[in-house]
Amino acid sequence: MIDIDLNALGLEFGTGAVIGLLMGFAAKKVAKLVAIIVGVQLVIFRYLESRGILIVDWDALSAGLISASEHADPSYLETVISTLSVGAGFTAGFLIGFRRG
Repeated sequence: MIDIDLNALGLEFGTGAVIGLLMGFAAKKVAKLVAIIVGVQLVIFRYLESRGILIVDWDALSAGLISASEHADPSYLETVISTLSVGAGFTAGFLIGFRRG
């Protein structure tokens, strides 16, 4: 019979949840900041382009995003699934922190 230490198991799950909560909260704040910076940068590019100071090749910018999505490797999904059971507390905490952030 296998002896399972429920206190250690609960401590690991709780610690993972707290760390995930903090990481989710911080990730949402950073994502908002990056979105604002990219938006302001695009507005500045449009303004400078309308004044004739800068020439922006918008097709090249969007083609770079499309080509990056073509190189996605599905093998990462297998790794995530295999480690999900270990990081269940972290995942739950991260999602809660991301929603509350």
